[in-house]
Amino acid sequence: MALVTDLELPVLDYTDPELRGQRFHDALTALRADTWLASGPLGYVVLEREAAAHFLRTKSATFPGMKIAELFDITEGPLYEEIRRNILHINGDDHRRLRNLVNPAFTPRAADRWRPAMREFLERLWEPVAATGSCEFVEAFCKPYPSLTIATVMGAPLEDAPRLHHWSEWIQRQFDAPSLVADRARIERAVTEFYDWGDELLAARRTSPGDDLISTLIAAEAGGDRLSDVECVNLVLNVLVGGVDTTQSQLAQAIRLFAAHPDQWAMLAADPSLASRAVEEVLRYEPITPFTARIVEREMEYRDVTFPVDTVVMVCAFTANRDIDGNPMEFDITAERDHEKPLTFGAGIHYCLGANLARAELAEALAFLAPRMAGLRLDGEAKLGTIQGIYGVERLPIAWGRC
Repeated sequence: MALVTDLELPVLDYTDPELRGQRFHDALTALRADTWLASGPLGYVVLEREAAAHFLRTKSATFPGMKIAELFDITEGPLYEEIRRNILHINGDDHRRLRNLVNPAFTPRAADRWRPAMREFLERLWEPVAATGSCEFVEAFCKPYPSLTIATVMGAPLEDAPRLHHWSEWIQRQFDAPSLVADRARIERAVTEFYDWGDELLAARRTSPGDDLISTLIAAEAGGDRLSDVECVNLVLNVLVGGVDTTQSQLAQAIRLFAAHPDQWAMLAADPSLASRAVEEVLRYEPITPFTARIVEREMEYRDVTFPVDTVVMVCAFTANRDIDGNPMEFDITAERDHEKPLTFGAGIHYCLGANLARAELAEALAFLAPRMAGLRLDGEAKLGTIQGIYGVERLPIAWGRC
């Protein structure tokens, strides 16, 4: 049995700021053609689908949130408390207890309750750009739409949506090492501000419950057990961080993809009922979480390779999502891929809590926009973010209608 540290592996520097767009696609596709495992700056990169699913599901490896805190000397304060209480970093019986309590609030049926509100927000955002035939899509739709939706889901005033977007953007950066080094104080401040806001909203819902997520979490019960106030606020923070910046980025990537594939956009415009399948294809083809980290807690063996304790593994959703039968390199919203779900939301016990809500938001947006934006095309160069953390789009000028 070979130690992973003794293997001669190709190297992938996923911290390279120029590794994005087509260069990212080409580099990862070529690497996957040669190997299922590569070496990276922090550890190893798993590229093949079966291996990716294994490392996401294994009980011998966990999300390295606490190890990141240790490496960056985060030992006290609001950010440390947020990391310690984050459901991503909780395992075993404690994690099962939390999931049992909150899962009913995050089913597909629960997400569907918010679709009418999503449509209202899309109508509101469409109105100022409808007659122009062009817009900068990130500012016009991607930023406000998920924030307004999350505010509604939480039972917060819609005027708080910009603050929720700001907090989500900054708290999310705890998963981006360069930002954690350069902007830790701003991340800490965002966590503190959200906790103050969340505590006030929680107190208000305890005295005056409504038809919203926080009220649902307060009332959640399983086997006589309930969530504490601290657990409620942190779960709401998890939903915020996982449901604003991520949906913003995935929607922007979706529109960028469709602008590059006008035949697929025309197909969706002609039949908006394809929206759910289009979402799955977008999630598969351009995942905004290209890499998900795991750290080995118990020495494990896989494919005749030994992974020692504390080995960091980056699971690559981009290559795993394309490691399927058929024509995986083609972007095709009509392809039958139901038996091969994308790994963009992860797998196993830490599968994304808000996946159903995100899918609903994306489907509503695509079904709404496609019939209204006939002839979708880029109206300038898209500015892509880096593949570290969330792979977003910083600027996306688009146009539609006649050329």
